[in-house]
Amino acid sequence: MIKETQFTIRRANERGHANHGWLDSHHTFSFADYYDPAHMGFRSLRVINEDTIAPGAGFPPHPHRDMEIFSYVLEGQLKHSDSMGNERTLEPGQIQLMSAGTGVTHSEFNPSSGKPGHFLQIWILPERTGITPRYTEWHPSPQSQAGKTLVISPDGNENSATIMQDARVYRIKLNAHESIDHTLAGGRGAWLQIVRGGADIGEQTLSAGDAISTESAGSFVVSAAKDGVEALLFDLA
Repeated sequence: MIKETQFTIRRANERGHANHGWLDSHHTFSFADYYDPAHMGFRSLRVINEDTIAPGAGFPPHPHRDMEIFSYVLEGQLKHSDSMGNERTLEPGQIQLMSAGTGVTHSEFNPSSGKPGHFLQIWILPERTGITPRYTEWHPSPQSQAGKTLVISPDGNENSATIMQDARVYRIKLNAHESIDHTLAGGRGAWLQIVRGGADIGEQTLSAGDAISTESAGSFVVSAAKDGVEALLFDLA
């Protein structure tokens, strides 16, 4: 077990917050008008925004380059369009990943006329710039409904979406009091973002929106609280 003192906690209520009416967003790291020099990212992980989009609203077409951008849908739907010709409507539990590379334009909208859309928008720095843009997705299968599931990786292993970075992202979904363990290799860092429910790691208790990180090699255990837990675990070079 990694000792408590080797963890760093980022509480949900410490995040940046912006409410634009059509968009309600919480920023784990510095983003847009929210700037905190103590929270500029974690290794290659640059952005974690928890976004709620009003019905019929969204981000109009805008450009990106040299960034790995993915969305994890929590509630409602997210309609994606991009200059590579991809047109998708994602459902809860699904992930889309776009490698912006040399440049891509995309839009993200909530297609519902009555329900808000709730998702995580995450940016990871690529291991190299100037790549050809590409797009991949991950959809849960009947075998991936619980436990620790690889959803993003550099090699597309286990049907994961493919990222241009030495980063592996796991979706954790546990019922009450279930546990999983994770072993972090030397020279790497782990960031655990709680999406729903709660979990205990060592003597630390985390709730939705909280995060915990470590750069200490070894194994640690994530134990679900009484309401279960859903989380994303980033294992980063």
